[in-house]
Amino acid sequence: MNRPIIKFTADFGPLLIFFIIYFNNENDLKVAIPPFIVATLIALIVIYFLEKRIPMVPLVSGILITFFGGLTLYFDNKIFFYMKPTIINILFAAVLFFGRYFTQKPLLKIFFQNAFNLEDEGWKKLNYRWIGFFLFIAILNEIVWRTQSEVFWVNFKVWGLLPISFLFAISQVPLMNKYKLK
Repeated sequence: MNRPIIKFTADFGPLLIFFIIYFNNENDLKVAIPPFIVATLIALIVIYFLEKRIPMVPLVSGILITFFGGLTLYFDNKIFFYMKPTIINILFAAVLFFGRYFTQKPLLKIFFQNAFNLEDEGWKKLNYRWIGFFLFIAILNEIVWRTQSEVFWVNFKVWGLLPISFLFAISQVPLMNKYKLK
């Protein structure tokens, strides 16, 4: 198996495992969360062996999945798990927002400077757009889990958030092209 397939499996395998177990066990979060946590930790180990480091986003996500999944199971209260995407997205927005005060430049530039070569103005605009996006996703998650059924929320989490995130990322290509350094 080649490296990109292994990395893709490590990134999305835990979510697929969660989804399959959840729907094959009468929509029971308490049954689906432990394998999700284990699969997430295994995925982090696989990423470490592939890259000799664990990127910040998967690491923070893995810690929060384990923490909030554990709280959900320990207190037998699903609200912890429902709020996990909200908290993750608010955390990412806050890191991007406050990071500029500690680094004197947008954190996205630090995280992705090897992948993209943009003018400072482009990094600044991209940073603010991602802050707005993370806040939007946090609010959207709150609306969905508070107004819809658990099954709807699980489907939204698996089949809604991923495409929304992908479409947002794709929509940033014109900005990146506009500010690309020659």
